[in-house]
Amino acid sequence: MLPPDLLSMSDVCVAVDGQALLHHLNLSLPAGEVHALLGPNGCGKTTLLMTLMGYPQYQVTQGQILFEGTDITALGITERARLGLSIALQRAPTLAGVKLQNVVDYLVGSHPSLSHNPEALVEDFRLKPFLERDINAGLSGGEIKRSELFQLLLTQPKLAMLDEPDSGIDLETLPLIGQMVTALLTRPEGCAAKRNSALIITHTSYILDYVHVDKAHVMLDGRIECSGNPRLILEEIRRCGYEGCVHCLQAREASG
Repeated sequence: MLPPDLLSMSDVCVAVDGQALLHHLNLSLPAGEVHALLGPNGCGKTTLLMTLMGYPQYQVTQGQILFEGTDITALGITERARLGLSIALQRAPTLAGVKLQNVVDYLVGSHPSLSHNPEALVEDFRLKPFLERDINAGLSGGEIKRSELFQLLLTQPKLAMLDEPDSGIDLETLPLIGQMVTALLTRPEGCAAKRNSALIITHTSYILDYVHVDKAHVMLDGRIECSGNPRLILEEIRRCGYEGCVHCLQAREASG
């Protein structure tokens, strides 16, 4: 008997302040796979991740979310984090009075058997200047992305959710972000065929030039309208843009 998917969403509808934003979503993410969530701005990608993480303003009005076979639909952020979900936000806030070193010390103390050496990560990803700063204070977009990914590397999540890791950064920083995401997905035994799981939102798709993705999903107007081979989907989007996805959907609906 096959184990359950790591993550499963069944007929999930989501509203914020009474406004419906996500409609009848079905999504399965097996353990060890990395999926990309593509779509134009405002289509609901970030709403999906915030719902999965359990932010209270994102109300599930219908459907069910399972994580490792356990219903987490009604659980809060803390409970989901303890189960192994973690998120790197697209626009992470500044935390006044909390230094990155404080977070590192806490995470190292909470995870005595870390698979990553914090000192090595700080050196490899040029994070030392950030350690004694308040989290994200005075950092550029790319520097904030590196700080967020560094914290995820230390939390060792079962499912890492990355909200546009390739947005707001310069092309020189992009390869470094790609290296950090790859490190996040790499298991301690180093087997390339077995990886940690992730759901990666991208609008530009730049990050997919650096990270292998098993499956891609295209969102339009709060719905997942297409899922399949990431290379084929990405080639079509780069050739026709998301307008091509809209035309494809319209043609599919017209044909019945």
